[in-house]
Amino acid sequence: MRAYLARPKEDKKRPAVIVIHENRGLVPHIQDVARRMALEGFLTLAPDALSPLGGTPQDPDKARSMFGRLDNEATPKNFVAAVQYLKTHPLYTDKVGCTGFCWGGGMTNQVAVRAPDLLAAVPYYGAQPAAEDVPKIKAALLLQYAGNDERINRGIPAFEEALKKAKIEYKIYIYEGAGHAFNNDTNPQRYNKEAAELAWKRTVAFFKEKLQT
Repeated sequence: MRAYLARPKEDKKRPAVIVIHENRGLVPHIQDVARRMALEGFLTLAPDALSPLGGTPQDPDKARSMFGRLDNEATPKNFVAAVQYLKTHPLYTDKVGCTGFCWGGGMTNQVAVRAPDLLAAVPYYGAQPAAEDVPKIKAALLLQYAGNDERINRGIPAFEEALKKAKIEYKIYIYEGAGHAFNNDTNPQRYNKEAAELAWKRTVAFFKEKLQT
């Protein structure tokens, strides 16, 4: 697996955050998000889901069509493997979280289901896991949704019911007036500055609470 690693300059052990991209692959925007997370004090790893197909191409439209060719069973396992890889990194403590956007938000939920070592997960407008898988989640969740995102938001009630039943720690924030992919500041049609900045502030605070203490 190809991945982008960002970290603070000082050589000291830190908790880690895995950043999972949208359905355009490991584009410069996601690398920038990884650097932003590193500036907050985290060892940050952004894997490329398209690695088995040769990696993210330059043409984002070509990347989108490649996602349909990914193996639905192998792909989540590749991201869970990132949790295991971080254990081998000399600057890693024993605490790891995960965040992702759009496609990566759904994959963040899958990592939470499949990686018992994960302590914190922040999926942005991501597809929810199956209700029967929710009890497998060990991580605390911070769920970020856009108010204008009917397709994704349809799954919130069942997800919340399953989380309550399984007694999993979670918070839900819905950003009214924002649309799907509101965090992507390279897409002026979708970017919502107010929602993105508030969601990022909450994300960083959540990871600091769960991973740095």
